[in-house]
Amino acid sequence: MERQANRLQNKFLTKLIFAAIVFLSLFFNINVSAQQQNDSIKTVEKDTSAVKNVSYEKGKEYILGGISVTGLQKFSEETVRVFTGLQIGLPLKIPGDKLTSAIKKLYESKQFSNVDVYLAKVDGNTIYLQFDVQELPQLSQIKISGIKKGKAKELKKDAELKTGAMVTDNLVVTTKNYISKKYTDKGFLKTKVSLDLKKDTTDINAVDMSIYVDKGQKIKIKDIFFDGNEALSDKNLRKALKNTKRKFIGRFWKGSKYIEEDFQEDLENVLDKYSRLGYRDARILSDSISWNDNNTINVHLSLEEGKQYRFADIIFVGNKEYTDDQLQNYLRIEKGDIYNGAVLKERIQGDGTPTSQDISTLYQDNGFLFSSVNAVETKVQNDSITVEIRIREDEKARIRKVTVTGNDKTNDHVLFREIRVKPGDLFSRSQIIRSIREIGQLGFFDANVSPNVVPDYQNKTADIDFSVTEKGGSQIELQGGYGGGAFIGTLGLSFNNFSIRNIFNKEAYRPLPTGDGQTLSLRLQTSRTFSTYSFSFTEPWLGGKKPQSLSFSIYSSNQFQINPQTFDVDRNRSLGIIGASVGLGKRLKWPDDFFQLSQSIAFQSFNLDNYNFRVGESILNNGNLKNLSYSATLSRNSAGPSLIFPTYGSEFSLGVKATLPYSLLSGNDFIQPEGLTSAQQNDFLADKFEWLEYYKFTLKGKWYTSFTDKLVLMTNAEFGYLGFYNSKIGLTPFERYFVGGDGIAVFQLDGREVVGLRGYENNRLSPIQGSSIYNKFQLELRYSITDSPSASIYTLGFLEAGNGYDNFETFNPFDVKRSAGLGVRIFMPAFGLLGIDFAHGFDPLPGQTVKSGWQTHFIIGRQF
Repeated sequence: MERQANRLQNKFLTKLIFAAIVFLSLFFNINVSAQQQNDSIKTVEKDTSAVKNVSYEKGKEYILGGISVTGLQKFSEETVRVFTGLQIGLPLKIPGDKLTSAIKKLYESKQFSNVDVYLAKVDGNTIYLQFDVQELPQLSQIKISGIKKGKAKELKKDAELKTGAMVTDNLVVTTKNYISKKYTDKGFLKTKVSLDLKKDTTDINAVDMSIYVDKGQKIKIKDIFFDGNEALSDKNLRKALKNTKRKFIGRFWKGSKYIEEDFQEDLENVLDKYSRLGYRDARILSDSISWNDNNTINVHLSLEEGKQYRFADIIFVGNKEYTDDQLQNYLRIEKGDIYNGAVLKERIQGDGTPTSQDISTLYQDNGFLFSSVNAVETKVQNDSITVEIRIREDEKARIRKVTVTGNDKTNDHVLFREIRVKPGDLFSRSQIIRSIREIGQLGFFDANVSPNVVPDYQNKTADIDFSVTEKGGSQIELQGGYGGGAFIGTLGLSFNNFSIRNIFNKEAYRPLPTGDGQTLSLRLQTSRTFSTYSFSFTEPWLGGKKPQSLSFSIYSSNQFQINPQTFDVDRNRSLGIIGASVGLGKRLKWPDDFFQLSQSIAFQSFNLDNYNFRVGESILNNGNLKNLSYSATLSRNSAGPSLIFPTYGSEFSLGVKATLPYSLLSGNDFIQPEGLTSAQQNDFLADKFEWLEYYKFTLKGKWYTSFTDKLVLMTNAEFGYLGFYNSKIGLTPFERYFVGGDGIAVFQLDGREVVGLRGYENNRLSPIQGSSIYNKFQLELRYSITDSPSASIYTLGFLEAGNGYDNFETFNPFDVKRSAGLGVRIFMPAFGLLGIDFAHGFDPLPGQTVKSGWQTHFIIGRQF
């Protein structure tokens, strides 16, 4: 006890002496030599170096009469006076805060290495100060040797070395350390950096900096050794070292570099792995590296695993709203399970994902904003740990006020109708998260929607402000691709945040009336073989009170005959299509409100003018065909929060499109007589297909699985089928599936669906007239590089498989064309979506024997 008391006393005295030294250094930092015996300070005369004593009254307030500056080389006296912030006529105490602040400002300007202040003269109540400064030298030239010129230039930029910079000791040290770390982080562990400063005789107070870099050879990790591990094998522990890998032939995706920061992170990963297996007392006794003769290193880890623990009793305390059984359904941990502190925390506090199922979220979803849930280990006996889940429920909180900020173009009501929390509602975390998703799905705002919750504990209420950052809601779409033997160009104008009610309001044109969330689209697509024009409009909230949409469109298309051998185009032989559609969409409440039902009725008229159209074994070249169809799509979309880079949720859709069975209703069997001339056969076919009849099913599903905030796996599966009512009529010549390529829709308005399958030429996996069945499977791993408001960028790697089939007799879901590749997507408000994919097709096109090989696919868009 006495020894401990002495240690505490010595520690206290040490702190007291240190505090006194700091105080004295601050007091005398201004270099005013106070002599308390006679209240006089030293001063330097102007014309001599002699020192004389000047009397002054300590603590008295004087008026500053003037400031002189000595020691200047490049700066003027007036510049230094400005730096100090002192002005003639300013009341000033000696010593005092204002003078200390002036010295501090000179140092903070980073222009001077030393500042001394002297009291030059006292004239009654007026004092005169003299600042003696030592200017820092400026950097004149920078030369880096030992590495390539390009690397040296890059290094100067990264280290922020610029001519004209003031040379400080800190600059020298940080530059040397930065360059050394730059190369050691790349595996050059023996990097040596020497730095030399030499006076520049051609300039005043300037120096040249010479840096020599000897990076040596890259050092790789030969092996990683563990000592003390029994529960986990060396192999499992090496897997836990995610950033520190030993040298291995064929491992190109991860280098075997030793980076200290990454290694320390890996040590935490090792302990976390043990913790998740119940070894909560595991620790790393030591870590070291050893050098080998072949310029490689070994990493050594000494471990103490401790014993494995299990959960004993799990006791809920303080819960009134929910029973123990209800809470246990969220905890999902039983007595006897291996003790896992990380999982325990996730089941109580959440795993950080929007879809987290945990006890805290359960409470916060039902108004308990001010609740708290904590796990406490109350008893450790042998290898068993008793845990109490302590819950403080408090009173339920209600929403007092909901506001939105940052929406300069979009009207408030467009946002408020998507926000799921309303004033007076019970607080709900999941509804706030759902609101973030709904706002993101509008496409008018950056993905990082920030809800600011301001709780009022006293009144048990909360205010919520949704802060948004607007981006271009309208876009110019520019696309290019090659398909059908011709280049396809697309120009589309999509005004995705249009306001039709302001169309006659001149003041609303900036450059167009926007803000009501409506969509107005104009589209032109053309190539040597066809041209298409269309106009469409969508009101997402018909009436403004319920999430039900109204849409309509009109379009016109002309397709010209092409010679499949010479690829010559004959514009005197054409297929003309005009059509219109009207649709209604409604958000459903059952099974949940992620479901939506969309219905539409469409009419098309096809005019064949000497245009050869193959129908089975026959040719139809003249006539007028009609298509009156009904479509219904049941979809569920819970993906979010961003349209550009969803990280969770899924998208499903089941689509049905059908016409009336005209031939069955009329009783006409359409049996073709024998001996018809070409003209008679054409008239027969024109009568047979005057009113198209068919039914069509399309099923699509996408799942988004996030491994981290930036790494997401998108899984996709699709299936489509086109059928007929009457076997004597057979398949309609339109509404077919065209598989292969980049997925750019040629928009020929004949009901075709273009199914992208990268690694193959556009539409080449289907017959010329199209397929009646298709399937497609896709895995796409996406990594977000940045999701800033100025640009969203992510890379992707994909595996795809799919094919088109003529009928069920040839349908084989395992007979698919396979491909793999890499790509990148860039979304910028100024340009829209930019993308390029490099894909390798592993199988030959139909009718060929050589595999498709490498193909390049791209998409270009612009937003404003």
